Amino acid sequence: MLTLYHGRTSVCSIKVRLALAEKGVSFDSRLMTLRGDQFDPGYIKLNPNAVLPTIAHDDSVVVESTVIMHYVDEAFPGAALMPADTLARSNVRMTTKLMDEYIHVSCMTLTFATANRAWLAGMTLQEMEAELAKSPDRKRSEIKRQVVTHGLDAPLVADAIRQHEKLLDHIEAAMKNRFYIAGQEWSLADAAATPYVWRLDKLSRRCKRFCRRLRLVGDASSGQTAPPIFQSVSIRDGHRTIFQS
Repeated sequence: MLTLYHGRTSVCSIKVRLALAEKGVSFDSRLMTLRGDQFDPGYIKLNPNAVLPTIAHDDSVVVESTVIMHYVDEAFPGAALMPADTLARSNVRMTTKLMDEYIHVSCMTLTFATANRAWLAGMTLQEMEAELAKSPDRKRSEIKRQVVTHGLDAPLVADAIRQHEKLLDHIEAAMKNRFYIAGQEWSLADAAATPYVWRLDKLSRRCKRFCRRLRLVGDASSGQTAPPIFQSVSIRDGHRTIFQS
């Protein structure tokens, strides 16, 4: 039995749901709100970092979305999500490294500067500080503090936009001569990158200050005007609901 602790629109949760869908793995869904339930003592025992997603497979617990995707690929039968070709495998690893080391924090910055800002901004200073103090990651708390205070004028926002431009450059260069990021078959590289492009689309609709290029991302949920990254994933059979399931 596999249990998935995840969030409806959490980009890291979407990564794992895509991998599970590709492998055809069913799971017991434990949907979380990320409005404090990630700090519940029972969940902290599973994931001391208080982030999503987490999987519990039989007697084992696995955390961190990239690690979980590889675990799912290796632990269950079905189509391999890592290419057989050595160069294509390195392309997967470069893509996941880009997401984990640069894009994820930048995505969080833009999300809290726009869509999630009102929730924390509506608190008193003492309430907000108490909420931020719950997180074991002080760096992320400081990012949230800055963008809640300064919004899109926070210096971090400009850098976050530049990082997302690099993401789009990476995808466009990778898919210039192939349909998928890492090679000729769908892989964990596509699972890793797609949720961040989907989030860009949602955020760019909220704020036109990001840049015109981000407005060209398209609609991941419907497949309308979708760029190649969405054509290769979001409109595949059975995948449309993964972004909000």
